[in-house]
Amino acid sequence: MQEPHYGTPSNRQLNLDATLHYVCQRCTACCKWPGDVRLEEDELQPIADHLGMDLLDFIACYTRLRTNRQGLSLIEKDNHECIMLDGKDCLIQNVKPGQCAGFPNKWNFPGWRDVCEAIPIPAQDNG
Repeated sequence: MQEPHYGTPSNRQLNLDATLHYVCQRCTACCKWPGDVRLEEDELQPIADHLGMDLLDFIACYTRLRTNRQGLSLIEKDNHECIMLDGKDCLIQNVKPGQCAGFPNKWNFPGWRDVCEAIPIPAQDNG
C-alpha cells in the first residue's frame, strides 16, 4: 500500500481549467482524501461557535498542528475521513474552511476527477 502524501508538493498539484467551473454535488469524496484541512486563524472562532464550543476546547478536541507545522488543521478519523464528516453530512457545512469551499475550483489533488462528482459548467466571464 502506498503511503499517502500529507501536504507534500505532489499533493499540491493543480489541474485547473479556467473555462470550467465545477458545481459541488456534496459527494464527500474530498472529505475522505488524506491530508491537511488547513484552518486559517479567522476560521477557528466561527467553527467553534457553530459547534457550541469554547474556542480552546474546539482547538484541543478537533485540531492538530499542520504537517508543515505552520498552523492548525482539522484532525482525521482513523480511516482518513475528515473529523467533521458524519455520513454524507458536514457538521460545519455553513462555516466550513475556505480550503473545503474552494475544492475543486481553487485547488484539487491528482486523480480528483476519478472520485469527485462535481459537475463541470462553463465558467462565467467576469470581464
